[in-house]
Amino acid sequence: MTEPAANLDEIRAMLRHLPGPDLDAGSAAALRQTQLTKPAGSLGRLEELAIWMATWQARHPPRLDHPRTVVFAGNHGVAARGVSAYPATVTAQMVQNFIAGGAAVNQLCRVVDADLRVYEMNLETPTADITVAAAMSEEDCARAIAYGMMAVEPGLDVLAVGEMGIGNTTAAAALCMALFGGEAALWTGPGTGVAGAALDNKRRVVGEAVALHRHAAGDSFDMLRCLGGLELAAITGAVMAARLGRVPVVLDGFAATAAAAVLFAADPRALDHCVVAHLSAEPGHRQLLEHMRQRPLFDFGMRLGEASGATLALGVLKAAVACHNGMATFGEAGVSGPA
Repeated sequence: MTEPAANLDEIRAMLRHLPGPDLDAGSAAALRQTQLTKPAGSLGRLEELAIWMATWQARHPPRLDHPRTVVFAGNHGVAARGVSAYPATVTAQMVQNFIAGGAAVNQLCRVVDADLRVYEMNLETPTADITVAAAMSEEDCARAIAYGMMAVEPGLDVLAVGEMGIGNTTAAAALCMALFGGEAALWTGPGTGVAGAALDNKRRVVGEAVALHRHAAGDSFDMLRCLGGLELAAITGAVMAARLGRVPVVLDGFAATAAAAVLFAADPRALDHCVVAHLSAEPGHRQLLEHMRQRPLFDFGMRLGEASGATLALGVLKAAVACHNGMATFGEAGVSGPA
């Protein structure tokens, strides 16, 4: 495991040494797809996902025996600006619900047999209100990234990544606006369900925050420090560590993808080991995926967060790996191949 970093320069240095794809493993997977008892391409994205898994696990055949879902929870000072339909106390309450097994993600983890880990990011001390100050100091941001990196342990086959934090769609919208441009209304949606004047206020808050920090931030990591949150920084770290450890990643919805976008903005190849589980109902997510050239696996109108979509997508990955590894070849089955 990479040692925790003390400052963002150390994080930036790690980004320059991310391993690339294992082309031998990917080629072996692609070759096997041509030999299986089906017309070429007939399993669509399941075929692509099996090849992707082998490529980024750096082994063939790919395996999915040990999936893990990680949920990072953090509180945001900007929540005091009335940007959410729920009070900030809900973050800690939901963490207890995760621990007790009562949340949606708990049920989904049982269905796909995924190990669930929940990480509290100093819930007693919210980040600063991003309309008046940077969300985090450089040290706090770097430590949160390093903390997220430690969630990636040896032996994992795939990592599903999500978050919990009242106010974090506001932070995510501000971060995306700063990274990719556009107006606040383009990135800012209802989150937990705000509408009308409350949504107008949320958009104003996002615009104010970006106006305050955009020109002071030197790169995407600075933008994360100024506009993000502890749980978003931890996701950034987990995605980096997964790449270093050859663990493919499934990203959840808007907030989780925004956290990963920090890496994409620094290097467009940094998320090649990631897929996005689903298209969130949060409108900024569609814009973000277009910028990142990511195609989500499904669109079920979900916007819960807590890695619910990413965990559901593990079932799709399991199906892709099972078909790839378990199907017979034309030769094994005594079935005539294409003429």
